[in-house]
Amino acid sequence: MVSIPSKNVWMRRQQCPCGDWKCFVTYEGEAEDTTAGTQLIKNDSASSEAMVAPYVGMVFKSDDEAFEYYSNFARKNGFSIRKERSRLSPQLGIYKRDFVCYRSGYAPVRKKHTGEHHRDRKSVRCGCDAKLYLSKEVVDGVSQWFVVQFSNVHNHELLEDDQVRLLPAYRKIHEADQERILLLSKAGFPVHRIVKVLELEKGIHGGQLPFLERDVRNFVQNRKKIIQENDALLTEKRENDTMDLLEACKTAKDGDAYFVYDVTVDENDKVENIAWSNGDSVHEYTMFGDVVYFDTTYRSIKYGMLFAALLGIDNYGKIIFFGCALLQDESHRSFAWALQTFVHFMKGRYPQTIITDLDPGLTEAIRSELPSSKHVFSVWNVLPKVSCWFSLPLGPRFAEFKFEFDALYHLESTEDFEFRWNQVVSRFGLESDKHAALLFSLRSYWVSSYTKGFFVACMATASYLKSVDAFLKGIFDAQTCLRSFFEQVAIHSNVKNYAREEMQYMHIRTCLPMEKHARNVLTSFAFKSLQHELVLAMQYATSERANKAYLVRHFKNMDGEHLVVWIPEEEQIRCSCKEFESSGILCRHALRVLLVNNYFQLPERYLLNRWRQDSSLLPFDNQSSQNGNDEWFQEFHSLTGTLFTESSFTKQRSSYVHEELSKELTRLISEVRDMPATDGVTMDLTLTPTG
Repeated sequence: MVSIPSKNVWMRRQQCPCGDWKCFVTYEGEAEDTTAGTQLIKNDSASSEAMVAPYVGMVFKSDDEAFEYYSNFARKNGFSIRKERSRLSPQLGIYKRDFVCYRSGYAPVRKKHTGEHHRDRKSVRCGCDAKLYLSKEVVDGVSQWFVVQFSNVHNHELLEDDQVRLLPAYRKIHEADQERILLLSKAGFPVHRIVKVLELEKGIHGGQLPFLERDVRNFVQNRKKIIQENDALLTEKRENDTMDLLEACKTAKDGDAYFVYDVTVDENDKVENIAWSNGDSVHEYTMFGDVVYFDTTYRSIKYGMLFAALLGIDNYGKIIFFGCALLQDESHRSFAWALQTFVHFMKGRYPQTIITDLDPGLTEAIRSELPSSKHVFSVWNVLPKVSCWFSLPLGPRFAEFKFEFDALYHLESTEDFEFRWNQVVSRFGLESDKHAALLFSLRSYWVSSYTKGFFVACMATASYLKSVDAFLKGIFDAQTCLRSFFEQVAIHSNVKNYAREEMQYMHIRTCLPMEKHARNVLTSFAFKSLQHELVLAMQYATSERANKAYLVRHFKNMDGEHLVVWIPEEEQIRCSCKEFESSGILCRHALRVLLVNNYFQLPERYLLNRWRQDSSLLPFDNQSSQNGNDEWFQEFHSLTGTLFTESSFTKQRSSYVHEELSKELTRLISEVRDMPATDGVTMDLTLTPTG
């Protein structure tokens, strides 16, 4: 009977030390198991620890316990053991056990028939008399095993620790290593490279695994048939689970008219890819779909399907789930289908910016399917790959390289970056390194000097990626089937479960009127970011130039400076750091210039709808983001701004508005959703800054 995995465990894709960026190395929820082999080596290397030798009269609860004890004793003393004889009685069952040294007895002489040729192998058996004999007795109804004879006299040399671990009895491939070996073998890795990968992952020197290369080869060969049978059973189970998943989608569609899903099938009408999004997610996208994070870090071990999640961020800094897909593979075709389907789900609205991991295949798909969207790699996704790609080749020089790399990323000029990059590559001998070449070829996606000004809505940060990881881990508990996984996604992604932050008092730190004004308009998440910049703005000095241009410098760091252009007639301000174009929050340099020009309130255009406390009322449409001067819309801004300003003075006002407005908005949203989705007229809304 061939067993198959009972749970649909998911693993997180990470960079492999072997240098293959498509290799998977970490299993979610099983990190402890993957180090079992290393721990075994460490324990065994500390063999100087004293262990009591077996003795006549020693008692064990079972014969298995006795065998394990004797085996540990043998290993610490340079030999191994085997089971030899047992005796059986109708009353007691097995009542005697004989354990002997692995070199006990003599190998039987094999008879050769005429014409046959056998390879003569020298036997290790030499008649060693070391042994442990057990006898079972029942005392007060409880079975116990007593040592009745023990000898530790050997007629052969005992082995040192680095030799005894290579005896067949101790060359065990633990379950976690078995899974890893099978995965790498299925991916086409030869045995010698599988061994190298395991050594790198465990951080040990060559030849220090608790098994040999030939053990890996034998294991792979013995498991080939089982793997084939497993694949057949898994294929059948996957097909059944996929049909259950489709039924779940149909049921969800019946309960939510705005729920959307789509599938692709192969030439045999078997489901390849499936994607879905709920109605609340589609609605949230109309307000916060300017920036999308496309996560592809999780894969199902059981089905081999890649999970692609499309996520965003709301005005309170909380993660929004826009949709997801289960993909057959990581091909350009699969990624392209996922992106096409997502845009279709979102009624043809393209995100202004899409953030992904560094993946050339995905990059090509985005280039073809989302040509108008800016594409960014978060540097926090790039840095782990840098460590993985260069730590081994550079060895002790890696720390120095990492310091230089960090400095490269923060250069403000693209010309400076390219010049310094060539210097660093030459200095560390990486001219022919494929990963260095890949990073440079994709520099326009991750280097700060190339991507500054791309609107990323505070999503290309370490804190956001940490939140994404926590969000996805909540989904990827071990699931028994795809349907239960679908339900888990629904639970974690339902935006109704993420209550908006209640109006809370936000402490003032500068006592500037500008800060108080921003507190009344922005959410706590956006206000804290602006407040941080406003506090730092006090540390900068300005020097006015011609045409209302200012050079802004930190009072200590006189090397760095930023150019700020201020056009008072239009209330426009632009800084060379382009922080506002990137996050939608004015930078410390621009704020300093506004303070110098005696501004007590932030200009309205720099209090983005996206970060306002009332932005849940304002839809996103990046197709027409250049025009926000509609008369009705301006009136709407004025009324809602006044309402929230007036209600924030006392808790009684705030509570009343919160209660009454929630009722009215719920009623309005319900009525609006029942109205036709389109009447042929497009609303022009300004949501995000334009560069």
